[in-house]
Amino acid sequence: MKAVTWHGKNDVRVDTVPDPVIQEPTDAVIRVTTTNICGSDLHLYETLGPFMGHGDILGHEPMGIVEEIGSQVTNLSVGDRVVIPFQIACGSCWMCGQGLQTQCETTQVREQGMGAALFGFSKLYGEVPGGQAEYLRVPQAQYGPIVVPHEHSDDRFVYLSDVLPTAWQSVAYADIPKGGSVAVLGLGPIGEMATRIAQHQGVGRVIAVDLVSERLERARAHGVDVVDLRNTTDIGAAIRDMTDGRGADAVIDAVGMEAHGSPVARGIQQVAGALPQAVSAPIMKTAGVDRLAALTTAIDVVRRGGTISLIGVYGGTADPLPMLTLFDKQIQLRMGQANVKHWVPEILPLLTGSDDPLGVDDFATHRLPLSEAPHGYDIFQKKQDSAIKVVLTP
Repeated sequence: MKAVTWHGKNDVRVDTVPDPVIQEPTDAVIRVTTTNICGSDLHLYETLGPFMGHGDILGHEPMGIVEEIGSQVTNLSVGDRVVIPFQIACGSCWMCGQGLQTQCETTQVREQGMGAALFGFSKLYGEVPGGQAEYLRVPQAQYGPIVVPHEHSDDRFVYLSDVLPTAWQSVAYADIPKGGSVAVLGLGPIGEMATRIAQHQGVGRVIAVDLVSERLERARAHGVDVVDLRNTTDIGAAIRDMTDGRGADAVIDAVGMEAHGSPVARGIQQVAGALPQAVSAPIMKTAGVDRLAALTTAIDVVRRGGTISLIGVYGGTADPLPMLTLFDKQIQLRMGQANVKHWVPEILPLLTGSDDPLGVDDFATHRLPLSEAPHGYDIFQKKQDSAIKVVLTP
């Protein structure tokens, strides 16, 4: 089959690789009909290269048709249309029972000290072959796949794999008071969808911050108040002016570790990435730092007693945090990978009707054949050609 594979920093290719097969009785194999490039894939494309292996198959936002099932998979039938959550969870351990599927005790990558295994996401998360491919082996298929109806296009459902539950969790964790305000930092796919979900849930005021004109215009078109970083020297002051001088009740950091405005941390990341893997991986795991501009902005922007929801990916272990400010402002921090299956019961009913309240049908900006995935990565990483969400068709 054809699959998108990693070969080095900023180097992904479409290679011919062996077809997946059933390896465990709880496996399934699906024929992928749609798969996406995620902002988290860009971390592998550049910053987290030390944890990748040549030929690793990328991707964690697939959906498709069930082709084969293992003997213990009784919840699926060949021909079912399914969306595959980005994390691999068993559904029966204590953590899954708490709705914490990203901490699944069956699939935790204990040798790396990490949580549940993820599709297509480096040695840190199990080095499981990903979904940017023609076919995908799905471990723990007795629980993970989300069966969806055959009505509507793939665009209606594919975002259940990551974008929708991740954005939904970011809003839930923000704990926005009724009639309150939320500031969303970053208008990539997760940030933009978080603004739409906040609006759908009736949040009083939704403010979004970015510096890419196309992203700001998409948010404006949905009635979101925007702050253009290119024209604002003091984001905190701008948002306090919009919120009775206090700051936003909640802030969602949808940017993460590769934020603009962090030149020192970016330099450290670049140097570490240029070293041999045997040297760079231990450095990143024990002394890594993130670009914290977005997080420090969130701490400034949120009101005293407010909540910061971190949904942008952070990977550093030596990040300096302004603990005095966090403590003095009595800020609550909530964070983590999205627990996909926990949120699906709330989200799926919004997708199965004739209407489209979250605007998923036209959310993608680019649709490319799988063979053009390298081009998709390039324009997404460089924010060229108005690329915000790139969908691939095998």
